[in-house]
Amino acid sequence: MPADLVALWETHCRHEFETRDVDATMATMVQRPYVNHVPTMTGGVGHDQLKRFYKYHFIGGNPPDTELKPISRTVGADQIVDELIFSFTHTSEIDWMLPGIAPTGKRVEVPLVAIVRFEGDKVAHEHIYWDQASVLVQVGLLDPTGLPVAGIETARKVADNALPSNGLMTRWGTSAGKPI
Repeated sequence: MPADLVALWETHCRHEFETRDVDATMATMVQRPYVNHVPTMTGGVGHDQLKRFYKYHFIGGNPPDTELKPISRTVGADQIVDELIFSFTHTSEIDWMLPGIAPTGKRVEVPLVAIVRFEGDKVAHEHIYWDQASVLVQVGLLDPTGLPVAGIETARKVADNALPSNGLMTRWGTSAGKPI
């Protein structure tokens, strides 16, 4: 019988974000796993490097109010793609997302995509994507004035598709009333 990928992934995430148990997290993974947080190139390759990353820079370093809000999930034969809203208050240095940035006390909500591959009943790798410009705007390190970037609005739009589109397109109004 094929592995229940959803249950495996949810167990992995529970150990990362709820129980914050490094050994239990590592037990959900293959012998040579890898994790790549793409915007900051943080994570690790292989058991020892990834365990070090989890123990000293990830699992214990996430702020206490960290939340993952599911938006969508696609399950394949050996892969899951999760679309989430990742939120937290920047009360501690978050090495993997904001390396070297002192806590700002600001609230951050950012859309995040996790592409997770499995080998049998273990997590083999994770590719994690988010819009780093949105995070930087929200913690006050990037001024969006004159730039085609947004802050918390990106997460709000993912969660509510009724919110307006095309707000950053300065020429959007020029097509109003034209034949379609």
